[in-house]
Amino acid sequence: MSRQIVLDTETTGLEPAEGHRIIEIGAIEVVNRRPTGRRYHQYLNPDREIDAAAIEIHGITNAMVADKPRFAEIAGEFIDFIAGGELLIHNAAFDVGFLNAELARAIAGGCALRVATIEACCGIQDTLRLARALHPGQKNSLDALCRRYSIDNSHRVVHGALLDAEILVDVYLAMTGGQTPLAFEEATKAEVAIAGAGVSVFGAADGAPLIVPPSPEELAAHEAYLETLDQKSGGRCLWKLFPG
Repeated sequence: MSRQIVLDTETTGLEPAEGHRIIEIGAIEVVNRRPTGRRYHQYLNPDREIDAAAIEIHGITNAMVADKPRFAEIAGEFIDFIAGGELLIHNAAFDVGFLNAELARAIAGGCALRVATIEACCGIQDTLRLARALHPGQKNSLDALCRRYSIDNSHRVVHGALLDAEILVDVYLAMTGGQTPLAFEEATKAEVAIAGAGVSVFGAADGAPLIVPPSPEELAAHEAYLETLDQKSGGRCLWKLFPG
């Protein structure tokens, strides 16, 4: 069974080292590439003011979280929800940095937790890194990926942890799901380009087979896809075991 947790957070600012805190966690369980309906969603009281610039991005105000629990109060149940799965996070370094800072603060305050870092209980896959491997040199924000894979995100007026996690589920499944209409469209464009250059799609002018070596971008996308297969199969991807 492949169990993944698609996760996102919203925060008071950009730097946990400057005392910024998490104010929303959204996580969605996916098993064998299907959302199970299990999810974790919590707003949090950060015990500090939310930066005005952050409020403009996610729309969460100080008043909205004033009566919400502190991270230390929900840390145990949150760890229980994600433990043993693989976290899928867009720009994972940001969210993991904040989560680990919250765990450290909770432990320092006397909270008894079975792990001290997120990495100790979960695997982590950065979907932004995957997107960059698949689409080098292009925009790979969630909004850009939604446009690329024809995913409707018109309801995303502002950022929100649970909303962004829901969108990331669709984006990740589209990125790792094999052929898509976009892939066929790109293939058609390539055939048109070859035909326009006076070269047969199926063979060279003398009838010999036409061998087109993969581009560096195609090789990177192939390696990213094999890495995904290898993670999902527990290290049993045949193409990784027998690369020759």
